[in-house]
Amino acid sequence: MTMERKIARRDTKREENLLVVVAVEEYSRRYNMSAHDTLALFLKFGITDLIRQCYDTLHTQDIYECVDFADDIIKRKNL
Repeated sequence: MTMERKIARRDTKREENLLVVVAVEEYSRRYNMSAHDTLALFLKFGITDLIRQCYDTLHTQDIYECVDFADDIIKRKNL
C-alpha cells in the first residue's frame, strides 16, 4: 500500500469516528442521556460499527438522519 493510500485510509477512519462521536452527542441530547450511557447503548446494539459501515451514505445526510438510523436499529433489535 502506498503512503498516499495509507494517509487516505487513516483520514477516512478519522472521519468515520468523528461521525460516531457526533451521533453519540446528538442522540444524548435528543434523549437527555449522558454520552457515556449513549455510547454503551450504541455498543450494545452494534450501532458504532454500523455507522462506520454506512459512512459513505450517512455523512451526506443531516446528523438527525444518523440519529434516526440509530433509533431504527435499536427499535428493530429490541423486538
